[in-house]
Amino acid sequence: MSDAYPYDRAALKAQLRDLPPEPGVAKPDPILTVDRVVRRFGGISAVDVDHLEVQRGAITALIGPNGAGKTTFFNILTGFDQPSRPDSGPGPSWEFDGRNLHKMSATKVARQGMVRTFQLTKALERMTVLDNMLVGANDQQGENFFVSLVRPLWIAKERQNVARARGLLERFKLADKANDMAGSLSGGQKKLLEMARALMSEPSIIMLDEPMAGVNPALVQSLLEHIIKLRDEGTTVLFVEHDMRMVRHISDWVVVMAQGEIIAEGLPHEVMSSEAVVDAYLGAHHDVDLGEIDLEANS
Repeated sequence: MSDAYPYDRAALKAQLRDLPPEPGVAKPDPILTVDRVVRRFGGISAVDVDHLEVQRGAITALIGPNGAGKTTFFNILTGFDQPSRPDSGPGPSWEFDGRNLHKMSATKVARQGMVRTFQLTKALERMTVLDNMLVGANDQQGENFFVSLVRPLWIAKERQNVARARGLLERFKLADKANDMAGSLSGGQKKLLEMARALMSEPSIIMLDEPMAGVNPALVQSLLEHIIKLRDEGTTVLFVEHDMRMVRHISDWVVVMAQGEIIAEGLPHEVMSSEAVVDAYLGAHHDVDLGEIDLEANS
């Protein structure tokens, strides 16, 4: 997490409030800038994003109907998938903190400070919770075969990583599970573990793919509080979510995808009044009064 970014929620909200609610709007201080990212499967465009900027220090929600291309978009940005080649003109580009991540592997992307979680948790179930955490740490000298043979060269860093891991497990209320096998955790606890593990590398931005999917309602509030705390500590958050109550409660900015394209973005209470957003959601909410899914501004 970034300790250098001075979080000022009032200033951030004032900056965002002055932006025009339109797709691709320029942000005051973007940490991530995406241009011309297209992903086709056969003749179908799953992702076709012309331009998007993600504001540093904000919680940005990426919403849209099922099949809108949200997870595919995440996969491309984080190196788990590659965009399609353009038919003509300049190719795709996305920059994170001024560094071009196009064609960078998922491992290298994570080392740059962009870390993501998955809709289906990726806990290493036959390893302990603590060992799962240690897997997420960067710059582990002991991973080098020759260095690993000389204990004094890596033991100090290992102790630092263990201390950090235990501190994060305490924060996420998993400290008493440290020596348990990750496979024994509940679905919600695995979500917490995945988020905690992502923080081992001290990312500048964390990308959460449906963090509430399959989570027991008793843990939802805990997850919400953790996400808000991340933002308050200076970590930028970009998350995919279908739970409109969650979006309403924690997001500073909302981006809407439909059929692979960004069709709207803006403050939460403005986005859901957009005709384009209403049309995009009619298929998923045809039997729901749209007033029930209207998003209000953060209090």
